[in-house]
Amino acid sequence: MRYSTLKERTALATSTSNTAQPFLKWAGGKRQLLPEIQKYIPSNFQTYYEPFVGAGAVLFGLQPKNAIINDINSELINTYQVIKNNVDELIEELKKHKNESDYFYEIRNWDRTDEYAQRTAIQKASRIIYLNKTCFNGLYRVNRKGQFNVPFGKYKDPKYVNEQVLRSVSDYLNNHNVTIMNKSYAEAVSTAKEGDFVYFDPPYDPVSTTSDFTSYSLDGFTKEDQIQLRDVFSELDKKGCYVLLSNSATDFILDIYKDYKMVTVQATRSINSVASKRGKIDEVLIMNYETK
Repeated sequence: MRYSTLKERTALATSTSNTAQPFLKWAGGKRQLLPEIQKYIPSNFQTYYEPFVGAGAVLFGLQPKNAIINDINSELINTYQVIKNNVDELIEELKKHKNESDYFYEIRNWDRTDEYAQRTAIQKASRIIYLNKTCFNGLYRVNRKGQFNVPFGKYKDPKYVNEQVLRSVSDYLNNHNVTIMNKSYAEAVSTAKEGDFVYFDPPYDPVSTTSDFTSYSLDGFTKEDQIQLRDVFSELDKKGCYVLLSNSATDFILDIYKDYKMVTVQATRSINSVASKRGKIDEVLIMNYETK
């Protein structure tokens, strides 16, 4: 097994120092909205909290020195941890994969067997990246049993071995004070204090009964959950934290956050498996502070 030499890694890190970016395509990812979100980031804050980190577009866009990131999806958080701690081994494992239909379904079926629990953290992380890059439309979705169920994408040259991005992400996670958690969002922000910045990007309130993207985990996110999140938002506001939240611009969301500043932005949703449901849609940024 061959690993990159120190000289090669140094050269790679130097040439890609600013390429830490999402290593997965994720429902609700904020990469295309990042320029808008950055307009409303507090100018000074202590620790950055992102309890629904997902693919990490905002995290990698800001690259804060001190951060606590979290997600309820244990497979996703395992991948972050492997990238941080075992990026060499992960890259070598990714190189073993093949862009072939039969092979794709063989790997996809891992979580349908008892042996899956015996797979290493590196194998599981490699599997998630490979499936994400080769499955249809890059959609991470599981069934009620927690099994990945997106079909093969038939792409000519999917880039599931993106060494520059993986090493840049690993460098960021290792060279900054980043804590990676797999807990509830409320637990993840429980230590936030005055002067900290919390960015919430929860599963969105659906704009219709068929537009829900909560199947990235076994747990849905109901209107009652949205209200509980609003209550956590309010508690953080009282603590003196800077709090920013993204969500759908539905009447329900606009009503429960009516006491806070809101900015409407337009986002393009391209991850829906139904082509007719992709396109521009109003989203809202909600915050408890004023910006310049």
